[in-house]
Amino acid sequence: MRYESGLRLFGLPLVHVAIGPSAGQAGVRGVAKGWIAIGDIAFGVLFALGGVAVGGLSVGGLAVGALSIAGLSVGIWSIGGLAIGVLSLGGAAVGLHAAEGGFALAREFAQGGEAIAQHANDAEAQAYISTNRFFLAAEYLARHARWLLILVLIGPAIAWYRRWRKI
Repeated sequence: MRYESGLRLFGLPLVHVAIGPSAGQAGVRGVAKGWIAIGDIAFGVLFALGGVAVGGLSVGGLAVGALSIAGLSVGIWSIGGLAIGVLSLGGAAVGLHAAEGGFALAREFAQGGEAIAQHANDAEAQAYISTNRFFLAAEYLARHARWLLILVLIGPAIAWYRRWRKI
């Protein structure tokens, strides 16, 4: 599936979707590049969604961005199975400043099953993490992740339905 919006800004399309191989290119992964990119591999200035996603807000299997959400997540604010960032939340979280997770490693504050930091599983760590906006938002997102999944699936489902109706 391929879609590229006609609207361009600084040479990049506003929206670029590239999922699966192009016609006549069996086995080639779709690489999307735009302000909003959705693809097997996605590079988005504002938003990237893909197996590999790189951009401002990145969501995918492997994501790198300012705010990243992924199985393996690297970013300033990072949420994932393995999350690496300044502030990180995940199964295993490594944070330059603070981390929360099953395993949490950080310089200042860490909270979790196994926590390593200057303040690890103590009152200061609890106070910081329970009042920090990133951790509050990330925990809210984790509690309501099913809605994020629905939003992610709606766009491709609508595109598939519109294409199917034309056939």
